[in-house]
Amino acid sequence: MNIAQLLQTCLRSILRNRMRSLLTSLGVIIGVGSVIIMVALGEGTQRAIESRITSMGTNLLQVMPRRQVNRSGQNVQMRFNAFTKKDIQKIRDESNFAAAVSGVINSNANVIGSAGNAQVSVMGVEPDFMIARNYKVNLGNFFSDEDLKNRSMLAVLGRTTAKNLFGDAESAISQRIRIGTNYFTVTGLLETKGAGIGGNDQDDVIMVPLDTAMTRLNNTQNISMIVISVKNKEYMDAAQKEVKSILCESRKIADEANADFDIMNQADIIDMASATSKTLTTLLAAIAGVSLLVGGIGIMNIMLVSVTERTREIGIRMAVGGRKRDILFQFLTESVILSLMGGLLGIGMAFFACRILAVMNIPTAINPLIVAISTVFAALVGVIFGYYPALKAARLYPIDALRYE
Repeated sequence: MNIAQLLQTCLRSILRNRMRSLLTSLGVIIGVGSVIIMVALGEGTQRAIESRITSMGTNLLQVMPRRQVNRSGQNVQMRFNAFTKKDIQKIRDESNFAAAVSGVINSNANVIGSAGNAQVSVMGVEPDFMIARNYKVNLGNFFSDEDLKNRSMLAVLGRTTAKNLFGDAESAISQRIRIGTNYFTVTGLLETKGAGIGGNDQDDVIMVPLDTAMTRLNNTQNISMIVISVKNKEYMDAAQKEVKSILCESRKIADEANADFDIMNQADIIDMASATSKTLTTLLAAIAGVSLLVGGIGIMNIMLVSVTERTREIGIRMAVGGRKRDILFQFLTESVILSLMGGLLGIGMAFFACRILAVMNIPTAINPLIVAISTVFAALVGVIFGYYPALKAARLYPIDALRYE
């Protein structure tokens, strides 16, 4: 029997019982579809997380004072040694890897505009903050180093904030807002950045000159954070060590092990998030893959039933010259076709499900390699679980098979 005749015979046998064949393949359909969907969800989530982390800045290092706990009797006090402008300037002067350095002061304030008021995150920053945190001005201008020195009462708004305060974001330019008891003139509107880590809205923000925030809004010389953009991703680890050394020297800390600050490396955050996402994706795919095994058992069960039902047919084939290997290949091919059919339907189901999830704004990313592996695995399921029924059919004695009722 040649290949064309073999396929024709197998397809005729499968199509003779269409519903039973479909139900036989159902386990493989669900298994393959589930594996592809789970991996697509995992990879989509991983890309979304990486995108959000990257949106925080380019090759970013964030330096924050370490909180220290002081216990005296029953009293517990939290304190931290904030940074100063001297620390920032020393990094700017001595670092070989820093492309941009900015101090940051964060506070929340009730801000009033012409069309409403809102509780907004107000950030005191330097011009280099735009480079470090990958922000861009969409309309108007950001404040300059001269504005910083002059402690100018200028503000740049995120689009969410501008809309809340003025109704229409574009109309905010040159308008005045009140932060506490101080009036600021809006000079720029930031490009939309969307949600950050944790889902916080990165567009609900107001940026003012760092020196203005220190003197007019917070009445402090303390700086709560330093952000640094490294020139190249390859230098991230070296830059982190260098910044630690510079700050320890600036803060007169002899042993770097006793540093009173922490440095967060953006590359490490991305790697950690990716590793966590990959572990979860692998776990989900493995759980979904169990249904493939269940589907294989279903195929074996139906193929054994099919051998029993077609015992006389097998006897006739053997009586007219059919060889054992022809019978073996016929039933094995039927099993593989059933499994592959389930695999292809499972792939179609996965693509359809991912389209629906995309409409629902749930990130997915179908990996072609996983699709190919799932198809091969479906064929292997057909071979592994179809071999025993095919072998049983091939080992039948022609006389016994012809006498079977």
